[in-house]
Amino acid sequence: MTAKKIGIRELVEFVLRAGDLNSSSNSQNTALEGARIHRKLQKAGGENYEKEVYVKRTVSMADEDYVIDGRADGVIQTDDQLLIEEIKTSDPDFEDLSENTLTLYWSQAKVYGAILTHDLDMPEVTLRLTYYQRTTDKITKTEHTYTHEELQKFFDGLIEEYRSWLVMRSDWRKTRNQSIKDLDFPFDEYRNGQRDLAVAVYKTVALKKRLFVEAPTGTGKTISTLFPSIKAMGEDLCDRLFYLTAKQSTRSVAEKGLQLMVEKGLQIKSITLTAKDKIIFPEEVDVAPEDNPYMIGYYDRLKDGIRDVFENENQITRPTIEKYAKKHTLDPFEFSLDISTFVDVIICDYNYLFDPIVYLQRFFTQPDDSNFFLVDEAHNLVSRSRDMYTAEVDDRVTDDLIKAGKTASKNEDIQGITNQLKKVQTVFDQVKLPLTEQHKTQAITTEELTGFRHGLEKFNTFVSDWLAKQAPTPFTSQILDFYFTLLRYVKISAFYDESYRVIVTINDDQSVSVKELCLDPSPYLDMSLKMGRGVVFFSATLSPMDYFKETLGCAENGLTLQLTSPFIEKRQNILITQYVNTTYRQRENSLANIVSSIFEMVNAKKGNYLIFCPSYKYMTQIEDAFLQKYQQFNVIEQSNQMNEEARQEFLDAFAKNYPHSLIGFSVLGGIFSEGIDLVGDYLIGVAIVSVGLPGLSDERNLIRDYFDQKNGKGFEYAYQLPGMNHVLQAAGRLIRSDQDAGNVLLMDNRFSSQRYTQLFPRHWQNYQRVYSIDQLAKNVQEFWQNLNE
Repeated sequence: MTAKKIGIRELVEFVLRAGDLNSSSNSQNTALEGARIHRKLQKAGGENYEKEVYVKRTVSMADEDYVIDGRADGVIQTDDQLLIEEIKTSDPDFEDLSENTLTLYWSQAKVYGAILTHDLDMPEVTLRLTYYQRTTDKITKTEHTYTHEELQKFFDGLIEEYRSWLVMRSDWRKTRNQSIKDLDFPFDEYRNGQRDLAVAVYKTVALKKRLFVEAPTGTGKTISTLFPSIKAMGEDLCDRLFYLTAKQSTRSVAEKGLQLMVEKGLQIKSITLTAKDKIIFPEEVDVAPEDNPYMIGYYDRLKDGIRDVFENENQITRPTIEKYAKKHTLDPFEFSLDISTFVDVIICDYNYLFDPIVYLQRFFTQPDDSNFFLVDEAHNLVSRSRDMYTAEVDDRVTDDLIKAGKTASKNEDIQGITNQLKKVQTVFDQVKLPLTEQHKTQAITTEELTGFRHGLEKFNTFVSDWLAKQAPTPFTSQILDFYFTLLRYVKISAFYDESYRVIVTINDDQSVSVKELCLDPSPYLDMSLKMGRGVVFFSATLSPMDYFKETLGCAENGLTLQLTSPFIEKRQNILITQYVNTTYRQRENSLANIVSSIFEMVNAKKGNYLIFCPSYKYMTQIEDAFLQKYQQFNVIEQSNQMNEEARQEFLDAFAKNYPHSLIGFSVLGGIFSEGIDLVGDYLIGVAIVSVGLPGLSDERNLIRDYFDQKNGKGFEYAYQLPGMNHVLQAAGRLIRSDQDAGNVLLMDNRFSSQRYTQLFPRHWQNYQRVYSIDQLAKNVQEFWQNLNE
């Protein structure tokens, strides 16, 4: 049986962390910068200095082995002396560090000392804590010498205090694994392709691979990836699953999949993580940490809260988290993160693994083969990841903050922050000046604006100290928001390389914005994926596979699996209107044909239909023209900035029984083009206007130019493939079960060119071209007649 790993830092922090929770981070330090500083200090260690020394101790507990491991930053060993260095980097002065923070730092070094004095047979060791204050480059070194017996006693004490948690984990794993062993596939039989998918996922876990799966709607992707992954978990091939999603709706699908197996006897602990701004208690909003009862003494109550949840709950969703957080007076978001270290399945947003700012540091600071990743609706990750590694700042708020400071307080510290805000404004003015002199509104460069970044860093360094001395006010809250905006820009700068561009823009209101645009985040996604043993990317639309493998960081080592639709192809009628051209110059001329085509589709059979348009403006134009000619239908439309209530009202309309057909006009690539299920008679036809190309923009052109140089596929990567992905997702709303049937109307003659037909999924190969509205009407009518025969 493979020993379970427990990080030394995890062990120390869980046992010894105490006191309050402070929700705000005042450090501009990044993982890359921290690593750079570590290397710099390690290089100065001398000839006998050994860096990043792997340290481990196996502890047997409750018939199970646990590896307590970590990496000592530096070790110097001679014949009769041993020195271990622990390096820490942050912004505060060393003298301002809390007692508990220093306790955690030293305790981590003590564990290294306990293990290495035993392994190297050394009677004592000198522990050195080297603290690097990033804002001043000040280095503080302190040393203590301990005997092996002292450190062994300390280590044994830690383990003894952690023993009950190890036993709790061990006992649960035995229960879990036995239930997994007895678990059968939760349906009487596999759908077409499901067994192949399940087998491929299991092998991916076992062989530590990366797999891309295109599985059409109805395959049962969720259960076909969760079931084999959990089976692999029961055989100790992995110990924790991360089910990563782009949307809340797909998280609930994962919860239902787990529940289905639980009803069949599976015993497993899962948690669904909710964004901080959505799970926060109302009474916490705008309350400073030092006044927040859910943060004061948080760590003193945490263990009782975790044990209470662990002993009484298995499927831990948002209501469960809130219930126990209230009971134990714990901040619900932080509580959910702390619970997550004790569960088997974590259902969460992409950003918890891939976002360089908010990723889960407790899991992803070093590679861990016990983690395995399932990435649902993986087609969304391409654009999402580009956003994660992009940052933008502007100077719109600086004037407002300077004015607010004048009336905020008579405190003398206000003058200091006002001066710093003026310096930030000067930094923005400096990047704006060349554009003003050249009478331009935009400049694009491949070079990082290092002077600009340094200016933002200096402001944030001042603010981190300044805020610590201020009482909470609306003004300090505004400053904090601005601080975090600049902080993201500074942290993203650490990734700046040849795949980045800087865009400086003078906006219509004469404000200036600076954007660090990431054109290709694939190397950073690859780094994130290395934090686990493997991954399965899956979606109904992952074509062409080479595009997704390259853009998601797996060009060299990604395996692929493409499944056919489990449903009868003749129940879906794919039609391309050769007489419609939606290129920008021809849109006006094609409007009448589009309106007539929609009429013929919806008039052939009473039912519900969705019409997808490439923009709100074009949608409104088509809808108005349609209503001018045909008033007998029930029409609803997607509007911009719809809230949850409005979205649900739109979807609820498809469950009503109208005397005439219902037509929903919506935007291609919008909220209704994926992630919704309108099964059976709820939807019997979809029309898609245009090939979905994103609008021309400078940023898209930069992506195009970058990939043109990289692989000669710039237009495809920047425009065609993202657009076609939206088309396939929208069309996928139609056939959701084996009882569904209907027409998919592709209204643009470009769809019939090889450039697009080669991207059609296998279950679209029976598509037909129609050359007139009369032919369309006849084809649609015959489809319904033949289906009913």
